[in-house]
Amino acid sequence: MDLNSLRQFLVVARLEHLSRAADELRVAQPSLSRTIARLEGELGAPLFDRGGRLRLNETGRIFRTHVERSLGELDAGRRAVAEAVGGGTGTVRLASETFLTLTAPLAAYKRDHPAVEIALHWSPAEDMARRLRAQDVDLCVASQPLHADGLESARLFTDPVGVGTPLDHPLAGRTSVRIAELLDEPFVTAREGHWLRRLLDRLFAAHGRTPRIVCEGDEPSAIAELISAGLGIGLVPGIARRAATRVPGAWIAVDDPDCRRDVTLYWAADAHLSAAARRMRAALTDWDWGAGR
Repeated sequence: MDLNSLRQFLVVARLEHLSRAADELRVAQPSLSRTIARLEGELGAPLFDRGGRLRLNETGRIFRTHVERSLGELDAGRRAVAEAVGGGTGTVRLASETFLTLTAPLAAYKRDHPAVEIALHWSPAEDMARRLRAQDVDLCVASQPLHADGLESARLFTDPVGVGTPLDHPLAGRTSVRIAELLDEPFVTAREGHWLRRLLDRLFAAHGRTPRIVCEGDEPSAIAELISAGLGIGLVPGIARRAATRVPGAWIAVDDPDCRRDVTLYWAADAHLSAAARRMRAALTDWDWGAGR
């Protein structure tokens, strides 16, 4: 098994689609099919189910875990050598669901360590544990808990989440509101899987209801614009109120202790973190998150 074949397998396993994987890898699809078939032949077991569409099977999931760890260790070795040769400068790879909350500490880190290369990766929370264990990234910042073995964490801060409304909305003059008062309101929110959507679904489920969603999207700025335009109301993190680009609208506190997000830093317990990554971890955990909040 050569390294290139293993890396190609990981792409196919992630996409579960041969033609899209071939496009991403920039190889011919028949060649990629032969690579996967050769791997399965060497292992003596199929890695994918092929009924209808390509699906990674249980054997494939087991193999993927070991391949990710093996390639992750090799990449970590390369980075450790590069760090030693480069006099300890190195690279730190940070994944997050959003970087709005991290702008200030990242800027300070870059000022203090200008020679360090900072690689930022947007990542949904459901991919973070796998990426950390595979050493695809060094650190992850999540706005929702990562329930996975082999991770260590440090809570950075807790951010209250309120309700955003247009300025002419009947609730706009209120200082607080209960979830029960929002059950029949139209909501503009993020797509499924995003921490904001999960929080909304969880708050409504506690009342035996599902939110009435009139629009869902991926761009926080677009969500804010649609709320301001009167298409609906939506959950808005407290930190967004202080963003320089915030759009006009009201922010109302929610009278529910669960209407918040706990922003947490995660790393793999058994991974070797470079000096640059360790300094980044310290910079984030030691940052004065209460300043200006």
